[in-house]
Amino acid sequence: MLYVDTPTPQDIARLNAARGDVCISIYVPTTPLTQRIGEARLKFRHLISEAADQARAAGHAKREVGLAEIALLHLAEDDHFWRVQANSLAVFATPSGVTSFRLANKLAPSTEVADRFHLLPLMRAVTFPHEAFVLALSEKGVRLVQVFSDMPAKKVKVPGLPKDAASHAGKTTINDKSSFTRIHGEEGQRIRHLSYLRAIDAALRPILAGRDTPLIVAAVDPLAHLYPHVNTYHRMAHDQIRVSPDAVKDNELARLSVPVLDGVYAEDLFKAAQVFEQHSSNGRTATDLTDVARAATYGAVDTLFADMNDTRPGLIDDKGHVTFAKADTADNYRLVDEVARRVIVNGGKVFAVRAGEVPGGRSVGAILRYPV
Repeated sequence: MLYVDTPTPQDIARLNAARGDVCISIYVPTTPLTQRIGEARLKFRHLISEAADQARAAGHAKREVGLAEIALLHLAEDDHFWRVQANSLAVFATPSGVTSFRLANKLAPSTEVADRFHLLPLMRAVTFPHEAFVLALSEKGVRLVQVFSDMPAKKVKVPGLPKDAASHAGKTTINDKSSFTRIHGEEGQRIRHLSYLRAIDAALRPILAGRDTPLIVAAVDPLAHLYPHVNTYHRMAHDQIRVSPDAVKDNELARLSVPVLDGVYAEDLFKAAQVFEQHSSNGRTATDLTDVARAATYGAVDTLFADMNDTRPGLIDDKGHVTFAKADTADNYRLVDEVARRVIVNGGKVFAVRAGEVPGGRSVGAILRYPV
């Protein structure tokens, strides 16, 4: 099991708004295997030292730097904290305190000191949160399970959900092949299956209304094949968990949902990239960092694709003009990160992605609200 602290949009907003002379952001790859965590702790201490040196070199007050460094070192020495980790650790420190998140995403090690936090890698955890509903479906019963990356799966109470296929049909079995009934044989079974599935879909509607959480079906044929024909929820995953769920525990369903969710997010990214391509012919896209920075400053970016590993440093002024820096110091920040921050502040959406996933082949790609 991964021990994950997924940041909420509120967490992102709070960190995004933070300002100070010494804002330290550290990302370090970790492991859920406790016996192998020593290397990650050693790397974390090295990144703390690197951040402190960078802050002192910029001339920041020794007391302020020291307070942030001590708080980070206390975390580095906390054996209880390091006993349970995930695939990456994100830590944000100021002289007044430390905030950390254990992440399911595998991130590269980095440290950044500026007057704001470096959040783009953290945004990937929000872009792809690994949360879903699993509809565990069979003739013998049905249940809705909510699965998370940062807590155990839980069964969701659904009023009006049929107990099983036979009781819904008012029979002891739906596998009645008698020719003395009005509907019989394979045709009769299909009609009863569809009636059962429509009742399930109707019961789910009040639970799923207004949500954007993916729904994953866990079933085998014929129900696995038939359910998409009656489903009315807009976020049902195309791929399914092809197991009979009667004897499968909820946490095992959560584990089996991970590759399906990866496919859902890949499809989301593909569809967003298609929208980018559609708008590229009418002047509503931009891929040059200086153009995107200016558009983000004036609230013209609807959707931003940002390479979370782009480390180019510099500054962006109040009019969106970019000044590139030769070296990453505590007097500047990562430009792509700052562009993403401005998009969020102005109500846009950010896809924090890896190199090669940005439409247009650059470090940023923006879908604009209007041509600029």
